[in-house]
Amino acid sequence: MLSSHRNWSRIGLAMVLNLAWGVAPAAETRSDRSKNQPDIEHVVVYREEGRFAGWPANHGIWIWGDEILTGFSRGFYADLGNFHNIDRNRPEEMLLVRSKDAGKTWSVEEPQPKGIMIGTAAVRHGTMPEGTSDETLIDLQEPINFTDPNLAFTIRMGNKDAGVSRFFYSYDRGRIWKGPFRLPFFGQKGVMARTDYVVDGPRECTVFLTASKENGKEGRPFCARTTDGGLTWKFVGFIAPEPKGVGYSIMPSTVRISATELVSTVRELEVPNKSWIDAYASHDNGKTWTFLSRPVADTGEGNPPSLVKLPDGRLSLIYCVRKAPFKLEGRLSSDNGRSWGEPVVLRDDIGGRDVGYLRSILRPDGKIVSVYYLHVKGNPTRFIGGTIWGPEPK
Repeated sequence: MLSSHRNWSRIGLAMVLNLAWGVAPAAETRSDRSKNQPDIEHVVVYREEGRFAGWPANHGIWIWGDEILTGFSRGFYADLGNFHNIDRNRPEEMLLVRSKDAGKTWSVEEPQPKGIMIGTAAVRHGTMPEGTSDETLIDLQEPINFTDPNLAFTIRMGNKDAGVSRFFYSYDRGRIWKGPFRLPFFGQKGVMARTDYVVDGPRECTVFLTASKENGKEGRPFCARTTDGGLTWKFVGFIAPEPKGVGYSIMPSTVRISATELVSTVRELEVPNKSWIDAYASHDNGKTWTFLSRPVADTGEGNPPSLVKLPDGRLSLIYCVRKAPFKLEGRLSSDNGRSWGEPVVLRDDIGGRDVGYLRSILRPDGKIVSVYYLHVKGNPTRFIGGTIWGPEPK
């Protein structure tokens, strides 16, 4: 999961149309409850007919009490068959969406100041917005206070296989951002970052990234750390072995267990057509990692994990399966990821492979908000959905 500053402090499908920049109308929700199942509520985060909305995992998620912020990509829908159904010849934007009522309703925002977090052409399926170009990276000059109570921190890639990654931060809950600040290569051919981090103090933050393999393709996960507020960063350790051939090990989602222990779940691929999620553990604060378990043996075409640490100490792993019947599922571990319970189906009305890339966050009341993209059976519109659910008590 995205491990935001809250980790440091320990802590019905809605069929509505969103206006492009307005507040969504009150969302119709669907609540599911059956024996031995958690209470489940589905909401619409962003949906607009004729649009394609996707991939929150490439952006991040943050929470401040009942206020939640996440990001997504918005393009135009195009029927491309068994591919991501986003128009390759029209603009794709990087946007934010905010809830002030703990995930019930959401409103879309353009990152500010205007033009920030525009990204690069290489990270898009569509085109760059008219009149824009790739970001120009700068070096951080003033240290970040990672324990600022209103901090939002995001790490982005410039290319899925190589290139330079960058980071941004905000002290006003993601309304005004600073950046893009250059991340180093850490001795790798390229670094492909998504937002996964753990804050350990005012100037100390551990980030979990993906490096290019020796052949220059994605990827192998690793962790790095700053102890001076982001002015400098140091490589700490590889999380998983380098995959062979065209396989990859990417998109870690990580939680801290103790001052020296970390658990990270990783999206794995072996060609042809084998994808799964593995869990790894470090007992020396990220220097060395060992295989822990395989919580999900088959995710279809592949999908990244989202890992959350619950108030009672259990770990909750949330993920989507990109094969029929397409599903959103969750699993629980009571032993820090060594073993996992049976999957709980959180959603089963998903229409196809454009699904997942979720991020999850823990609310103060102990419920989880998971945000992901999908389309439902019988309707091609790709939208951002949310599921609010409470794992059964220990």
